[in-house]
Amino acid sequence: MITKGQTINDRYEVIRSIGEGGMANVYLGYDTILDRNVAIKVLRGDLSNDEKFVRRFQREALSASSLAHPNIVEMYDVGEDDGTYYIVMEFVDGKTLKQLLKKRGTLTLSEAIDIMSQLTDGMAHAHDSYIIHRDLKPQNIMIKDDGQIKITDFGIAMALNSTQLTQTNSVMGSVHYLPPEQASGKGCTIKSDIYSMGIIFYELLSGSLPFRGDNAVEIALKHMREPLPSLREENPSIPQSIENIIRKATAKNPKNRYESAGSMHEDLLTALNDERMDEEVYQYKYPENENEGKKSKKEEAIQRENDEDAKLEAIGEDTIAEKVEDLEDVEDKKNKKVIIILSIIFCSIILLLFIIFFIVPKFSNGKAVTVPDCKNLKVTTCEKKLQKAGFEVNTKIKTVSSSDIDKNRVVKTDPAKGRSVKKGTKVTIYKSKGEEIIKLEDYTGQNAEAVKAKLETKYELVVTIEKKEVDDATKYDDDGNIISQSLAAGSEVKKGDSLVLYIPNIVEKIPDMVEEKWSLSDVEAFCNKYGLNLETKEEETTAYSEGTIISQNLPKGREITKGMTLRVTVAIKPKAKPQEEKKETNNGNTSNNSNNNENSNNSNSNGNNDNSNNTGNNTNDDSTS
Repeated sequence: MITKGQTINDRYEVIRSIGEGGMANVYLGYDTILDRNVAIKVLRGDLSNDEKFVRRFQREALSASSLAHPNIVEMYDVGEDDGTYYIVMEFVDGKTLKQLLKKRGTLTLSEAIDIMSQLTDGMAHAHDSYIIHRDLKPQNIMIKDDGQIKITDFGIAMALNSTQLTQTNSVMGSVHYLPPEQASGKGCTIKSDIYSMGIIFYELLSGSLPFRGDNAVEIALKHMREPLPSLREENPSIPQSIENIIRKATAKNPKNRYESAGSMHEDLLTALNDERMDEEVYQYKYPENENEGKKSKKEEAIQRENDEDAKLEAIGEDTIAEKVEDLEDVEDKKNKKVIIILSIIFCSIILLLFIIFFIVPKFSNGKAVTVPDCKNLKVTTCEKKLQKAGFEVNTKIKTVSSSDIDKNRVVKTDPAKGRSVKKGTKVTIYKSKGEEIIKLEDYTGQNAEAVKAKLETKYELVVTIEKKEVDDATKYDDDGNIISQSLAAGSEVKKGDSLVLYIPNIVEKIPDMVEEKWSLSDVEAFCNKYGLNLETKEEETTAYSEGTIISQNLPKGREITKGMTLRVTVAIKPKAKPQEEKKETNNGNTSNNSNNNENSNNSNSNGNNDNSNNTGNNTNDDSTS
């Protein structure tokens, strides 16, 4: 039994239950290592000892763990903890497609196409990985507030190349979306998922299921035999192209369906193009009913005899009649056998009900009486009322919180009011201790989502999470931890009260790298963290320490955008230069200066010789003039 607050495998803390199924229960959990909310699917305790169900449960993890697609719930972990088998997966904060349909009735055409496009894209990816879902239905499709869908519950999914499991022909899906071949026990292919998607598309646009019945068998037979109702007859505004997609997906003969989920996806993308709006009704290439165009064995026997005139004369009409009667006798015997079996079952049920309601009460001790309503009465008044009705009152009065019933008044009894129980049964009274007062803690530093889930589940408070501006974003990590709360620690609240949890509104901005004397390695780490492109250049200077930043192209305070380019200039020491000879200038001896320049430059490079020669020439020209 999984309880709130329990930790699985010393890592996953259970916050609350979010769903129950025939094979497993699902809980909202908190991953204490990776600091995130997760969904934990736990195999029901009564099935954990059944090797068949354990294998099927583990198969879900193996099937889905190989799938990485934005429209398929991501699988994180699978394991066993003290006999508890669990799967940890992505937590999808949204509602199921079934819940959306119950709330909205029908969806618009564009909404339905968008959902189906995502669904077919996700299933095309699964089919490419050789995985069939086998249980597609709106209950297994989550939709987030932004419209993104997530396919869940691959619990009965089957790998196409699996040879370890033998239950390949089991009818395990929900009957309302069950393809005919699965209903008849012929096993599943990728086209079985396509049929289920076609039924889902029909439901999104019509708000109802195509086939209904009093029991699962009747509905399954309708999937196998009855044609799908026309959407356009109910709503002529729906384009023929849309009805054709549904007709093709839900064909009873798999040969008439789409070859793949990918081809159905491509068809959806062009369904509203102008040239397709009034296209011809999709006609099935192959017979929808396998027996279509075929005669029964009885009819074939008669036909064979009727066609062979010569044999008729030789054998005689009486012989033919006997053969036909033999065939009819076989059919009659089968029908009689079924009627006898059903009659036995019906009579057994009637006998059992007679024993329960008429025989058992006569032999049971005490007369059955109804527990009276004691709600809002004083405890003493309730005790007298119960005793008068023939009940024994438990001397230990229990107390519970109540926002409806005044303090010390009766909230309920156990057994509850209106229950028919034996006279003399002991009844426990629950009295009110008034509205429960909760003292708030200091939640600073804790994860906001986890605190919100705890307060809403345990105390039924109305908790909201808001972002709050902070002076220095570098002091905080972008991990959703609480920095303050609207009501201080120690404040007293009650059920239905509101509380706001504040997390930092971290908008990273460009710092002043020059003023803060950043090094190049600091800048490189900064760019890696925020996804910036870095360009650097060096500048010789003695004004700054070597390796520090002396300029940046992005100003301080500018908001960071991933992919932007940051250019910085890094200070380096000036390179050592050879000392230049001082040039002496003597206006009185121009020619001597020229000669001295030539002699002094003989040891220099050729480039310098050129320069000295030019200087000499210029001097001579000046003296001549």
